Amino acid sequence: MKLIFASHNQNKVKEINSLLDGLVSVYSLNDIGIIEEIPETGETLKENSFIKAQACAKITGLNVFADDTGLEVEALNGEPGVYSARYAGPEKLAWKNMEKLISALSEKSNKKARFVSWICLIINNKTYYFEGELKGTIISEMKGMNGFGYDPIFVPEGETRTLAEMSSEEKNSISHRAIALDKMKAFLKEYKTN
Repeated sequence: MKLIFASHNQNKVKEINSLLDGLVSVYSLNDIGIIEEIPETGETLKENSFIKAQACAKITGLNVFADDTGLEVEALNGEPGVYSARYAGPEKLAWKNMEKLISALSEKSNKKARFVSWICLIINNKTYYFEGELKGTIISEMKGMNGFGYDPIFVPEGETRTLAEMSSEEKNSISHRAIALDKMKAFLKEYKTN
């Protein structure tokens, strides 16, 4: 089965392909020649995943999925949340986002946070959702060279290292996106056998 992933983010595509273990063939928007950005106008991560998947399905007429992932920080009332990628501005620069977050938390004692991923799958014109979360803590300095986004300042519960200090295999075994993708993978296995 062929699935279009409604994203231009090659880091995510690589991560998703390794997590799906060849169950389906995943193609990014770049792979099929779509260069336009799909506007994320939703007020929630779940809504954004649907907006992106629906737009991609309309453009391609194929089976598609989209995800939206955000970092929700308890002491900041769930911010940056839906604005995680552009928290420090429309340029979507990870280091600027992390600096802004560290600064926003500098006077707060509660550093608890969670990554949340929503996946919207549109297959044969039917819509399905899968959610994953990873709880942890924000630290005040960047550590590690792996991963992307907020990984260098996020320490998962029960860990002493940031996500960026872990190998991609270690991260993929616990990540919010991996949890949501595992749910989608289980669904697709059932779907293919029915």
